[in-house]
Amino acid sequence: MSVTEAPITDQEQVPDLPVGGAFKSLVRLTEIDTRMLGMFGLLLVIWVGFHFLSGGTFLTPRNMWNLTVQTSVVAIMATGMVLVIVSRNIDLSVGSMLGFVGMFVALLQAEWLPQLVGFDQWYTWIIALAAGLLLGALLGLLQGTVVAFLAVPSFIVTLGGLLVWRGLAWLLASGRTVAPMDRTFQLLGGGARGTVGGTISWVIAAVACVAIVILLASRRRTRLKFGFRARPLWADVALAAAGCGVVLFAVWFLNRNYMPEGLAMAHAEANGLEWPPEGLNIPFGVANPVLIAIGTAILMTFITTRRRFGRYVFGIGGNPEAAALAGIKTKRTIVMTFMLMGTLVGLAASVQVARLNSATSGLGTLQELYTIAAAVIGGTSLAGGVGSIFGAVLGALVMQSLQSGMVFVGIQTALQDVVIGAVLVLAVAADVLYRRRQAT
Repeated sequence: MSVTEAPITDQEQVPDLPVGGAFKSLVRLTEIDTRMLGMFGLLLVIWVGFHFLSGGTFLTPRNMWNLTVQTSVVAIMATGMVLVIVSRNIDLSVGSMLGFVGMFVALLQAEWLPQLVGFDQWYTWIIALAAGLLLGALLGLLQGTVVAFLAVPSFIVTLGGLLVWRGLAWLLASGRTVAPMDRTFQLLGGGARGTVGGTISWVIAAVACVAIVILLASRRRTRLKFGFRARPLWADVALAAAGCGVVLFAVWFLNRNYMPEGLAMAHAEANGLEWPPEGLNIPFGVANPVLIAIGTAILMTFITTRRRFGRYVFGIGGNPEAAALAGIKTKRTIVMTFMLMGTLVGLAASVQVARLNSATSGLGTLQELYTIAAAVIGGTSLAGGVGSIFGAVLGALVMQSLQSGMVFVGIQTALQDVVIGAVLVLAVAADVLYRRRQAT
């Protein structure tokens, strides 16, 4: 039996309800994810709490700029981890894989390519980045093939990968630090040169606002066209205003992170700007790693919501047997999921190496914990079938905020690990309770 929803007009009235009922009605009409609201609230509590405990140094433009850059690596990998977990698998090897791929990329541009073509060639960064993506995809292909076609549990396969890739990272350089990186490659990691500047940041913000409005309008038009229930017009307007407000405020706040005087003077001289007696406030703007993470999240959202591959992954996670009976090539889809995860690890490794301008055998240690925690905190169910790319990115920001905040207030490393581990357990427990409540 099928149920067809009646179209709803903008003038549909909502009856007067008690406060609790009114709030539930408002959430229902606007279709706001209450879990995402909870995450925003948690993030606000973390920021305000650490700002108070750090004596007013946490919520500053410079620290928040650094926080967004530090979040980028985990956010990139968390978008891939969502699909892995949704398909009822797990990848414990992403941290070690990041270390292995990062070491390979570093050696390629710092030692191997210079022997053939010299150092700092214009195409060195392209070769290094492509090699990192390819190596990550191959490692994901290997692990995915063992999981899908040999039926070895992903927990065991990737636990073995955690040890193997970490060992190979050490063997590649015998435990030494490899540096420096190609100057153009370093732009991928942010820093003083790896930003887009204040003006382009505002342009990006304007484009983002236009995209938000177009997306909401398109979704509304599609729903009304096919006779499905749509949000009231005021709700769409409010959501568009809220989204644009967040984007514009974020760019304004990050643009208040100005270049130090020495860098500002060099920038002014290079661009023919006159240096006034009072100096110049030249904003860094949004960092390149942040743009890479945002672009990755948008692409992964498109894959999961608009492409057949994404629907297949969610179908497998929801019911593997039904997916197979429906004609979905489950084994090939699982392999592609791990390949995609490996490719994103290659991208994250490149960003991390570029940001540090070096690679060590310990690169990526414990990153698997942060990546899995980010996905789970963001609403991805370990039972499979449910996940959110945007939630995973937000979860990565929560995890990095916790770590950075604890460093700010001087909490020792051992206790930091205790807190992060406890947060992961609580996130899984909350997910279980939420699913149980939804089922009743």
